Amino acid sequence: MDKLLALQTFAVVADTGGFSKAARQLGTVTSSVTRLMDALEASLGVKLLTRTTRQVTLTDAGATYLEQVSRLLSELVEADESVADAGSEPVGTLRVSVPVTYARIVLGPHLSAFLDAYPNVSLDLVVSDAYLDLAADRLDVAVRIGVPAQDPGLVVRKLMDNHRVVVASHPYLERMGIPAIPADLAGHHCLRFPYRQGRQSWTFTRDGHTEKVEVNGRLTANSLDILREGVLNGQGIALVPTWLVQGDIVAGEMLSLFDAWSVQPLMGDVQVYAAYLPNRRHSRKVQAFVTFLAERIRQAFAG
Repeated sequence: MDKLLALQTFAVVADTGGFSKAARQLGTVTSSVTRLMDALEASLGVKLLTRTTRQVTLTDAGATYLEQVSRLLSELVEADESVADAGSEPVGTLRVSVPVTYARIVLGPHLSAFLDAYPNVSLDLVVSDAYLDLAADRLDVAVRIGVPAQDPGLVVRKLMDNHRVVVASHPYLERMGIPAIPADLAGHHCLRFPYRQGRQSWTFTRDGHTEKVEVNGRLTANSLDILREGVLNGQGIALVPTWLVQGDIVAGEMLSLFDAWSVQPLMGDVQVYAAYLPNRRHSRKVQAFVTFLAERIRQAFAG
């Protein structure tokens, strides 16, 4: 048994949840994957995988083993790249996770330019709102929206503030009237993201004065895309990240409200940032991607 090949195959099986899917990803046949996994389990004397007719799942021992294997494979990739990085150009596959809506609105439009700028780098983009583990999920970089202090032990680079803006469509405002001050929101249909259970308040500050408004409405959704569509369709007023609707505001599809007021964050100092493991600090492809993305975002959201 080729132990390294077996470990790599095991990681892919765990990731895809099936022998056939793993075989397709690895460019081999299902029987070869099955034989390798049988041999790996036999050599360890423990069951790593639970097989059913529909999927393959990890046993408790398999989950523990995968954590160690993922770390080992990551270190092997790092060793390879430390040699490759001795050259002048970034090279290799870069595995990056990014939240769904942020990938569509912000990251997606810049991917072609990055690939053109770095022809020896391939991107493996994991688009997911799940909080993925950099080591276990074999990620080079995770683009996250949150509080960087919650990621101790990682190298973090701020990409942008997660400023929020109150927006509505022109048809809605023509129908319901334009709120002059935050307190007027109490009489409007507000579209809400469920940051926490129960009632939701939006807090505004201006010239040292704070105004906290309890908002209500018929639509609550844990999807920024749904809230944006609700605003565009005239369903109400929403408090959303500026990056989500900047294009709509510029295009005249939405109107920004209360620009003279500052909106207080609901969950601390939330930022959009790139995070990676300390052992990726000197990876040329990681640094190239993070620097490229930071500069593109700075240009897109300047001012």
